[in-house]
Amino acid sequence: MTPDTSSELEALLNYIKRSRGFDFTGYKRSTLMRRVQKRMQAVGIETINEYMDYLEVDPQEFIQLFNTILINVTSFFRDQSPWDYLQAEVIPAIVARKEPHEPIRVWSAGCASGQEAYTLAIALAEVLGVEQFRERVKIYATDIDEEALNEARGASYNAKEVENIPQELLERYFACFNSQYIFRKDLRRTVIFGRHNLVQDAPISRIDLLVCRNTLMYFNAEAQAKIIARFHFALNESAFLVLGKAEMLLSHSKSFTPIDLNRRIFTKVANARVRERVWLMNNNDDKEFNYLSTHVRLRDAAFDVSTLAQMVVDVKGILVLANDRMRSLFALSPRDLNRPLQDLEISYRPVELRSSINQANNKRQTIVHKDVEWTNSNSAQYFDVQVTPLFDFDGNLLGSSISFNDVTRSKKLTEELEHSNQELEMAYEELQSTNEELETTNEELQSTNEELETTNEELQSTNEELETMNEELQSSNEELQTINDELRRRSLQLNEINAFLEAILTSIRGAVVVVDRELQVLVWNNKSEDLWGWRSEEVKGQHFLNLDIGLPVEQLLQALRSCLLGVKYQEITLKATNRRGRASNCQVVCTPLMSATTEIRGVIMLMEEISEVEN
Repeated sequence: MTPDTSSELEALLNYIKRSRGFDFTGYKRSTLMRRVQKRMQAVGIETINEYMDYLEVDPQEFIQLFNTILINVTSFFRDQSPWDYLQAEVIPAIVARKEPHEPIRVWSAGCASGQEAYTLAIALAEVLGVEQFRERVKIYATDIDEEALNEARGASYNAKEVENIPQELLERYFACFNSQYIFRKDLRRTVIFGRHNLVQDAPISRIDLLVCRNTLMYFNAEAQAKIIARFHFALNESAFLVLGKAEMLLSHSKSFTPIDLNRRIFTKVANARVRERVWLMNNNDDKEFNYLSTHVRLRDAAFDVSTLAQMVVDVKGILVLANDRMRSLFALSPRDLNRPLQDLEISYRPVELRSSINQANNKRQTIVHKDVEWTNSNSAQYFDVQVTPLFDFDGNLLGSSISFNDVTRSKKLTEELEHSNQELEMAYEELQSTNEELETTNEELQSTNEELETTNEELQSTNEELETMNEELQSSNEELQTINDELRRRSLQLNEINAFLEAILTSIRGAVVVVDRELQVLVWNNKSEDLWGWRSEEVKGQHFLNLDIGLPVEQLLQALRSCLLGVKYQEITLKATNRRGRASNCQVVCTPLMSATTEIRGVIMLMEEISEVEN
């Protein structure tokens, strides 16, 4: 890599970091250069500066570039270090803050073909134990690619795909069938796959651990801000967020605190208020207050027109809200608002509400009364009454919501269903008589069965023919085995010849360089490495005349062409500087590289220092 190319590559990495917020500076420069050049060749661009201009014109090229840089999109236990930290620190912290019966909810966003989701399942099962894992854990694995999701739902992987899994875990969590490794079915039920667009779809809520690695890089800065805001909304207080190696949260440092920045593990900032949540979900500073106000009015209007009768009581037992359906159904007037619930008829009719409210608040869970009867204007209605405690974001009790769900139609349908069951019993008796007719039919089927037995004998004869064919196939297999043994013997001979040739090249005193007809380096022996300081893997495949090795290689062009045209021997002495910086005279002997059919396939150069040059 030349200095100019190196500086252009650094400029490209800084451009990616500024425009997309992803830091690839920790990657090997040689690897990055090869993969960037691969994309440049694909779009027909020669210089990195021109490629940067192309990225500005076509932002979709970022997706192809990131896919090329990150070749292994997903795998089990990819980047082992974050998984070790999750299993040792993060998952135990989640378990410690939960009650033994509380569920643990995990979200794998951008799960691709499912390896990361199943890795999460293994890590959680190792910490919790299999029984606790089955009872408490739900893993929601989402991606926008339906084809990848179908592959993930199959939970079946080949030997290469599971090679990163330690053998002990592989045997414990996978079953091998027909060279495929299938994730345990009893644990597979805890992993739920679904299609989800991170920018457009609502986030999954009440998440304890959210893993989204190397997915944000496919979005621009605006979309990333929306996704991070949705992640913040989805996570429980002090829950954990895990990002990919090249992803950062520079623009959301107030929303998340790094736990381990090197591993890209963050925790949600606690006690985010409603005002902050509105800003996060909309990312609009100038209209923040108006936005919140508008949505409060919208929420109140939606509450009032709901077809479900609802009212809200605060912690002191004062009626605060009652929607239109509630007021018309139970004859409540605006004057009843801000009055104690115990002074109103609704507090004890059609059901005793005060004790239910106390019970719901004490247990911090919803209380439901089924099929409560309410008689009004000589007609009976039935309701499911639900009393739900209300809490703020800090878990403090605000009051209670009481809803009356009209189940009158459902109850009537139930009564009709009972009537239908009685009719079904009568129909069952009729079926009994039909069954007798079926017995007669069964006798006819018996005769058919005898015919099938005759057919079975014919199939037996066919099976014997197949066995004869199997013996012939076994004979063919033995012949193939003999051929395979011969190929193995030839391979061993070839390895011995290669080792012999390598020994010859190592033993020759001078530097030996072999190039093909296009002057691309084929052989570069150890003496060449010692003389010019370039390793074999650095020069193989390179054009010989492009190498900067301290030897004026351009002066060898005429000799090389002569050898390629059939001149059997060319000798030339050149002034050179070896890898130690010592000036000397170098004798270069060029001879054609001949094939068995006397075809000239390249040139062999023997280089040897013959004397030092005096200063």
